[in-house]
Amino acid sequence: MSKFFRVMVYEYTRHVLRWRFLLGLLSIPLFIVVVLGISILSTELQTNNDPIGYVDLASVFADPVPLPAEEGLFTSSVDILPFSTENLARQALEGGQIQGYFVLSADYLTSTEVRLVAYDPPEERVQSRFSDFLRLNLLKNQPPQIVSRLTDGTVFAIQSADGSRRMVESDWFNLLVPFAVGLIFMMVVFTSGGYLMQAVVEEKENRTMEIIITSVSPGQLMAGKIIGNLGVGLTQLMFWMLFVVVIVLFGRGRVDWLDRISVSADFLLLVAVIMLPTFVMIGSLMAAVGATVTEAREAQQISGLFSLPIAIPYWLTYQIMTNPNGPVAVGLSFFPLTAPVTLTMRAGFTQIPTAQLVLNVALLMACAVGALWMAARAFRMGMLSYGKKITLREILGRPRTSLKPREAVR
Repeated sequence: MSKFFRVMVYEYTRHVLRWRFLLGLLSIPLFIVVVLGISILSTELQTNNDPIGYVDLASVFADPVPLPAEEGLFTSSVDILPFSTENLARQALEGGQIQGYFVLSADYLTSTEVRLVAYDPPEERVQSRFSDFLRLNLLKNQPPQIVSRLTDGTVFAIQSADGSRRMVESDWFNLLVPFAVGLIFMMVVFTSGGYLMQAVVEEKENRTMEIIITSVSPGQLMAGKIIGNLGVGLTQLMFWMLFVVVIVLFGRGRVDWLDRISVSADFLLLVAVIMLPTFVMIGSLMAAVGATVTEAREAQQISGLFSLPIAIPYWLTYQIMTNPNGPVAVGLSFFPLTAPVTLTMRAGFTQIPTAQLVLNVALLMACAVGALWMAARAFRMGMLSYGKKITLREILGRPRTSLKPREAVR
């Protein structure tokens, strides 16, 4: 057991302490920060926070109620200034004191006619702010229940037939959480699995295996390598998740939709239970590929085939969303390579039956153990067939041998 831990620690540190890993670890957060910075800078350069004016010819704003200041990370309030006549408003516009003004016609209460005067159309948020200001003052003498009903409008909610899931249209971004989890999983699995496969191929090419195998069994060696690379993948995942949490905590209270993001503890537990055996399974399969081929280029070509089945649920997104307990979704849940992404997507739209979920997890664990055994066997056979390819039939059956039986000595 001590040899297994030594292999695991060595495999973990040899990747984590490399500059290539650190650059890959920081590349995505840095990319997101740069993109956000450019977007914020571009928005700020195009934002006009000059006041907006209005001329009330219908006497709607008698003793007007001021609109609350806007609260946001990248937004600032635009003042709304009254003008008694349109000439005064035009003079302020020509003098650059305001960016435009609204004129309420004298028969506004019957015609609802509002005219905007500006050199350049104000931003949509400015026009929305004046609309809110107008609505607030039109309803200021009404009961609070009526005001709330008219200002909130109609709320559409989507609910599953069994009543287990309910989502309003304003929470559309919560639908993206399962898709984002699947994408992050794919990135982590293939990055760490690629490290493992490359290490096995390099050790096989330079014949390091022949030295290592003298002091550790093939099973301990492959198990240590796979668990060590699992730690590498979890390090990436935890760092990226921590970065996302920091962004969400920083943006809450400043960005409206971040306040409504909700991820249940049940969903996180489901992701952990599914992802760990899946990672062991795919990592073992990649290690087996590395042990059966003769060069790194061939291993990369074969390992690319693993990405196709894992991405199949994204091709069938519509079928999974509209019928998460249908035959397509359930069938993909029982296929080991498509199960992780499919189950996370289904969990976002319905309550997966407990018995079915237990079978899915049990199948993934069984496949992980089988893949680990196959990787160890492929590694051991690769030692016996140096410079030759090993087929799946040989791994699952009896290894071939080129030795001829000795002739009986007479």
